[in-house]
Amino acid sequence: MKTLLRNLNLYDVPAIAVLANNIKIQNNVRDSFPHPYTENDAKMFIESVQNESPQTTFAIEYEGVLTGVTGLIIQSDVYRLNAEVGYWLGEPFWGKGIAVEALNLITHYAFDKLKLARIYASVFEYNKPSMRVLEKAGFNLEGISKKAIIKNGTICDEFRYSKINPALL
Repeated sequence: MKTLLRNLNLYDVPAIAVLANNIKIQNNVRDSFPHPYTENDAKMFIESVQNESPQTTFAIEYEGVLTGVTGLIIQSDVYRLNAEVGYWLGEPFWGKGIAVEALNLITHYAFDKLKLARIYASVFEYNKPSMRVLEKAGFNLEGISKKAIIKNGTICDEFRYSKINPALL
């Protein structure tokens, strides 16, 4: 396997800033993801996740090169065995299967190490490549929330994918 997940470090700041400063990425993630994306944004992000316990945010590395970031948002209360997964890759690394491998790695971690029951992801209706990534990683479409989000002034549907921990099936 050429893809691995590792902790983020401050030496990743320049690479993250370069890769994340891409409107094509920002158009497919939540508005809290800044654009333009600066080295200061990368530094603040890394500092905010460095002391996570348990660790839920990781650099995606392919053949020794940082290619993107993935993470889990563990839910609370009655949803505490669920996590939302998110990921992004720099454009030079699209179409190489890296996102599928990274999603498989973080899902395995979530189920085996964190003992979560369910992982889910929300995708904007126009982000067909991300839908394919989720499907290739064994996630299933649970449903479509009609006109649930607004992105760049356009109201659109949200597609919800999930994967259940196989130990529970």
